Amino acid sequence: MRVIGLMSGTSYDAIDAAAADLRLDGSDLLLRPLGTVSEPYESGLREALAAALPPAATTLAEVCRLDTHIGQAFAGAAVRAQRELCDGAAELIASHGQTVFHWTDEGHVRGTLQIGQPAWIAEATGLPVVADFRPRDIAAGGQGAPLVSLVDLLWLRGRPGTPVALNLGGIANLTAPDGTAFDTGPAGALIDAAVRRSTGRDFDADGAMAARGTVHEPLLRRLLDEPYYARPAPKTTGKELFHEGYLRAALADFASSAGEDVPLRDEDVVATLTRLTARTVADAVRSLNTGGPPGATASPHTAGPLSTSDTRRTSDTRPVTEVIASGGGTCNPVLMAMLRAELRGVPVRLSDGLGLPAAAKEAYAFAVLGFLTVHGLTGTDPRSTGARHARVLGSLTPGRGGFPPVPAGAKQPVRLVLV
Repeated sequence: MRVIGLMSGTSYDAIDAAAADLRLDGSDLLLRPLGTVSEPYESGLREALAAALPPAATTLAEVCRLDTHIGQAFAGAAVRAQRELCDGAAELIASHGQTVFHWTDEGHVRGTLQIGQPAWIAEATGLPVVADFRPRDIAAGGQGAPLVSLVDLLWLRGRPGTPVALNLGGIANLTAPDGTAFDTGPAGALIDAAVRRSTGRDFDADGAMAARGTVHEPLLRRLLDEPYYARPAPKTTGKELFHEGYLRAALADFASSAGEDVPLRDEDVVATLTRLTARTVADAVRSLNTGGPPGATASPHTAGPLSTSDTRRTSDTRPVTEVIASGGGTCNPVLMAMLRAELRGVPVRLSDGLGLPAAAKEAYAFAVLGFLTVHGLTGTDPRSTGARHARVLGSLTPGRGGFPPVPAGAKQPVRLVLV
């Protein structure tokens, strides 16, 4: 089955489309990548979306308009992918949509909202659409994230050692082979907010601002005091917490606690936030070496090499042997250099080297999840999201010919194989 996966992450800069030829072969799910395209959000739509996101106030009328306009933008990306990547022969669209709110309450996720009305996609392409992936996991008691963890588990199964999959988008998340998966904290979210605040640009292209800056250790210590980092997995977060207002408050609180106005160059703030991302990701990886909560192997204020002899490690926990990274943050060479320094001794590789483009791995992952849904197969691992049970995800919008025909008796795959 040819499936197109559509994804726009917490950076909300573009819609990524990935086409894949997927089929079940016994206990294996075979994936043949057909290519990717990316459609930037039109500037007016992106500005409207940014203006409506928390902590800003909005109206139901504006949410309705955004749902329509984003749905139409996703439809345009799907039409392009259908034409350029599938020769018009796609059979299914899997659309993650655009997350606008993830409702967390004292560590529990109560609800989530992804917009981008799938009816526009179905109407434009004539194909059935799977959308609204996250709510079913939340209804089953899960975090609703990170949903790519099941795909990571299938993909990394059989790889030697203890590989960890890492995604660096607006928020960073990781998946370990034992099923542990969680959001580690901000990846680009705070960096982008600082760059936008000081320059009006959307992100730190090539890490140029961070490269010109110096990490301000007292500010870094203040930022690392965020309680989220010490919470145990499963856990999830988003721009509901890590947004520009959060950054302003942290800078103001830091200046106040310092007892004077502290002159910080914009470049120093960006460098410090880049180090924050690298440090919190590394602390999360270190926590996997002990079986404890993030930060268990080291003070959150102190970087250190991964220990392979920590006495707190549980008997069945093996040291991490490699980190396989994907997401837009991998394009920031300063961030990647800092991450490699924090994880010294552990290779950090890009998913491209294993066959999945780092910039579009999540779009491929949602193509897989859509494929599983129409086959009546579960798309979550309860160890990753904290749900009571694995569940079939999403809602189906029929295409012009109804729903896609699928063979009866499909079995849950245990491994994802790239062809």
